[in-house]
Amino acid sequence: MSEKKARQEERIIFNNLLEQYLYQGLPVDSIDAKTAFTIHNLKDIHLELPYTSIVYRTNFFSFVFVKDAIGKYTTDEQTFNTSPGTIYFTNPGHFKSFEWKEIRDVHLVTLSESFLKENVHPKIFEEFPFLLAETVPPRTLQPEVFAEFEQLYLQIEKEYFSSSTYRTRMIGNLFVVLLLKIKEYFWEDYNPIYEGNRSSQIVKQFKRTLEQHYRDLVNGKADKVFRVQDYAAAQHLHPNYLSNVIKSKTGKPIGTWISEKTITEARTLLQHSPASIKQIAGQLGFTEATHFSNYFKKQTGISPVLYRKQHTS
Repeated sequence: MSEKKARQEERIIFNNLLEQYLYQGLPVDSIDAKTAFTIHNLKDIHLELPYTSIVYRTNFFSFVFVKDAIGKYTTDEQTFNTSPGTIYFTNPGHFKSFEWKEIRDVHLVTLSESFLKENVHPKIFEEFPFLLAETVPPRTLQPEVFAEFEQLYLQIEKEYFSSSTYRTRMIGNLFVVLLLKIKEYFWEDYNPIYEGNRSSQIVKQFKRTLEQHYRDLVNGKADKVFRVQDYAAAQHLHPNYLSNVIKSKTGKPIGTWISEKTITEARTLLQHSPASIKQIAGQLGFTEATHFSNYFKKQTGISPVLYRKQHTS
């Protein structure tokens, strides 16, 4: 892939399926723009086959139920074949593309993280931690097992196209059952702490970026402390997704990692640097020394002045 093409693809990030289909020139009649949840049969979308997509990123989850079709998809650098009876899902943030040679019955479900938390489960990643596994190989099931999933997603589809007052609530409850079925058949023993794929890479890259950024701050190569959005942008991830991966894999919120690193660097500078507290505050991205002092005391229980006095001869 050329550098120019890579840069172009890197900018193609879709926040919802409507954006994606409009960009790709695909039919959008079955897409409800008012909800962060969609479900439809891909045979109604890909009217001309074979079809090969562009490479892109999304900020939403996709679940694909292949009852009868032939194709393949790529997530990051891994390519998987899809055949009748295949079920797979992809998560926000990574590069992906797909190809369909034949489609007779394939249901696609997409939903945002906010929809998952608001309508499926408020602690979605604690109940279903496998959702943080960025690259999960597809599973091809026996027809009788696939039929259990089909019954659920067809009921979800029925509610999606209904005008019921309880439409969203019923979709959320049915999707809980669907996720429980996935958990039962696929990932009952999944533990993200020991999972060594993309999620682990995300954590490692975050830690490297965190260390490098604070070196840059101390050396005057950066003048503001990165926010969660900045760390997410460094890996082309949605901030919420990065936060969830970091919390699941390390047990600590990303904000705790940042504050602990700030305090560690502050302590080192207070002990070993001749710089004034005002200068140290500036090095660590604080616009006012008083803000730094209040922050340091809140985190450590002691003021920077007293800490320096206690730890220097």
